[in-house]
Amino acid sequence: MKIDINCDVGEGINNEDLLMPFISSCNIACTAHAGSVEIIDKVICLAKENNVKIGAHPSFPDKENFGRKIMDISNDELQESIKWQINMLKERAKIQNIELQHIKLHGALYNLVVTNQKIAEVVVQSILKVSPTTFLYVPFNSKIAEVAQNQNIKIKYEAFADRNYNDDLTLVSRNLPNAVIVDKRKVFDHVFRMLSFGELKTINGKFIKINADTFCVHGDTKNAIELLKYMFKSLQKKGIIIA
Repeated sequence: MKIDINCDVGEGINNEDLLMPFISSCNIACTAHAGSVEIIDKVICLAKENNVKIGAHPSFPDKENFGRKIMDISNDELQESIKWQINMLKERAKIQNIELQHIKLHGALYNLVVTNQKIAEVVVQSILKVSPTTFLYVPFNSKIAEVAQNQNIKIKYEAFADRNYNDDLTLVSRNLPNAVIVDKRKVFDHVFRMLSFGELKTINGKFIKINADTFCVHGDTKNAIELLKYMFKSLQKKGIIIA
């Protein structure tokens, strides 16, 4: 069995050289919530060296809040921002002769399109205009997944290795102390359950069906390197290849 492990990068943590050997795809911040052109170029180079697929990681244009708060901007402004972010990442990738494999939204925007169909449609229209053949990483059973499929955008279902879930498959708010999983064994068990049984254990102890093609560890999780190393080695012991 092969699985994809992805990681959010280019966000100023400067740990990409340590992350890359243990992942197979990465989501590069497009300077809206974090990062810079110089960081993007460096991360693309590292990804090439480690045979890691690259994706754009667009967000609300809000560095002040790291893209983790919903912004009060018009749909037209949001669409133009998303288009600009994706195009910019594509241009930087082209310079290094590498193609964009996917798009994954960041933070508040990612969470918003799980349930908000109108914003999901804004996002999908942005993608159709600038990168219609690129994969979109989406949560299972979400509005964005439904809208993307209806518009013939290729999707990959994503689940989070280092985040706890509510019973409705939304992520536990980062304002709560149990939002992020930092115990490496719990992270592995979380992922292995989803892989083996197609279900996850919610924060309330319920078992909920989920599909996942790719699993994310956040690059800014405090012990992201430890989590990825342990998961990489533990999956290999089970005969599962990260690729």
